[in-house]
Amino acid sequence: MPKGAIIVLVVVAGLVILIVIGKMLFKRVEHNLEGLKDLSIATPLLSSIQDGTYEGSFATFPVKVKIAATIKEGTISNLQLLEHRSGQGQPAEAILATVLTEQKLDVDTISGATYSSIIILKAIEDALSKAR
Repeated sequence: MPKGAIIVLVVVAGLVILIVIGKMLFKRVEHNLEGLKDLSIATPLLSSIQDGTYEGSFATFPVKVKIAATIKEGTISNLQLLEHRSGQGQPAEAILATVLTEQKLDVDTISGATYSSIIILKAIEDALSKAR
């Protein structure tokens, strides 16, 4: 077999392997994100949480959130986003204002950034659960 044909076969085989691996990774990411829709998010009894700032985090590849939640006199007085690796989910950061206004985690997600919205809410839930 000519040397050029071998090179072509190796390149084609390499491309096929890359496509298969890429498809497997895409399916895994899709499965991780779809699983978020089944998660429950609970708002703890805010009046039972001592004043202070509590850090929480939540991650599902490819989204990761780290947040600081401040409780003052039984209310969420501040939410600070410390880290948000989101890809296209940056609009979800608007959910912080909604949580502050509503004083609960059972709020509508941001359209077009549903997965990042859920992960932000889970990070807040994690922070508040550490406050107990």
